[in-house]
Amino acid sequence: MRIVIAGGHGQIALRLERLLAARGYEVAGLIRSAEQGDDLRESGAEPVLLDLESASVEEVAAHLHGADAAVFAAGAGPGSGTARKDTVDRGAAVLFADAAVRAGVRRHVVVSSMAADAAHKGDEVFDVYLRAKGEADDYVRSLAALDWTILRPGSLTNEAGTGLVRLEAHTGRGPVPRDDVAAVLAELLDTPATAGLTLELIGGSTPVSVAVKSVAGN
Repeated sequence: MRIVIAGGHGQIALRLERLLAARGYEVAGLIRSAEQGDDLRESGAEPVLLDLESASVEEVAAHLHGADAAVFAAGAGPGSGTARKDTVDRGAAVLFADAAVRAGVRRHVVVSSMAADAAHKGDEVFDVYLRAKGEADDYVRSLAALDWTILRPGSLTNEAGTGLVRLEAHTGRGPVPRDDVAAVLAELLDTPATAGLTLELIGGSTPVSVAVKSVAGN
């Protein structure tokens, strides 16, 4: 199974790459800087140099051909301004989804954000971010050619993962370790029955595999 991850050097992506590589999957991560390549190799992933802010749909699709699944885990980052919220959190997500359709990669998992909403009000940078994420999510959901799952984690922490989560359509706000977000993503990729679901994720009391199977069965 080959999986291509956009935003391959992100904190969640690096964790996910390690988990997928440990399962024996072939993993490629799209990165903006060649200097990030060694970190991906150490995580068991193949680094692919490609800037999603300037690439064409055809260029992205070329790297997706032959993949079994695509994961959008890119983000402009907390230090970026409103312009990059649009070009990365919205624009790159739309581009990556279009490229997946072009390449014939149906399974598509998106790392979004709790409270992402295209109609979110406000002019602060975080408000723009939530609108951008919401618009991107709406676009992905509109694509009949994709078997998409959208994951919306709560407040991300760097605490060690517990393997215990709450994963539902609506969980309410709460923290969740990045370790556990990556673990849930890996399970989602292995659970095609979660296609068509938008899920919120926070720390909880249910083992990751059980939580994913539970939402898949609803």
